[in-house]
Amino acid sequence: MSDQSPIEAPSPPARRSAPARRVTSATQIFEALRAEIVASRLPPGAPLQDRMLIERFGVSRTPVREALIRLSEIGLVDIFPQSGTFVSRVPVGAIPEAVLIRKALEGITVEHAARAATPDTLGAVDLAIRRQKGAAHAGDTDAFHEADEGFHAAIAELSGHVGIWTLLTQVKIQIDRARRLTLPVLGRMEQVIAEHEEIRAHLLARDVEGAKAAMEHHLGAVLPDVAALKGRYPDYFI
Repeated sequence: MSDQSPIEAPSPPARRSAPARRVTSATQIFEALRAEIVASRLPPGAPLQDRMLIERFGVSRTPVREALIRLSEIGLVDIFPQSGTFVSRVPVGAIPEAVLIRKALEGITVEHAARAATPDTLGAVDLAIRRQKGAAHAGDTDAFHEADEGFHAAIAELSGHVGIWTLLTQVKIQIDRARRLTLPVLGRMEQVIAEHEEIRAHLLARDVEGAKAAMEHHLGAVLPDVAALKGRYPDYFI
């Protein structure tokens, strides 16, 4: 028997796991405040004091300031160096242009989605509508808005142009603030569901022109709402 030890095969190299997505405190604060502003849980004109935010999120001043600067860049926060930081009011004049942009871009996505739609590819659209119905029954405006986002995102994905939806989430932020104020209005959530079901019917029929017309009508409904909202919430709009 040989005194030499058998040669061991080299161990395979350790498999590297994908790096975890790093979420900074500033990003977490930004996303939390953004959601609260859009939902009017932080209403227009509300002060955003550094000290209170530092205590709330358990961080230093730096990520708080970074988050507030990012919010100001997308028009949700006004920073006055000598006076403080406040949730911005909804700029009524900016909404018609944002609606025009949204109609144009979602006209593209719904057109391509109608050309591609089959009963088997409408699962995400149907799921969003079911979730909206459940949220409306429960009176949960947050869940309803989330499902609404899911409906439009599903159409963009079906169209093959998900990047358009990514762009629209930035363009429509002031529209979202106004629309969220309409959801508690009696019958408003049911009206949105009916409009979504009409769009869905045109998609299933692969009716391109019908789908585009239904989407344009649906997106344009926010304009008369804003005029009424400004009368009900005069301090929320400029």
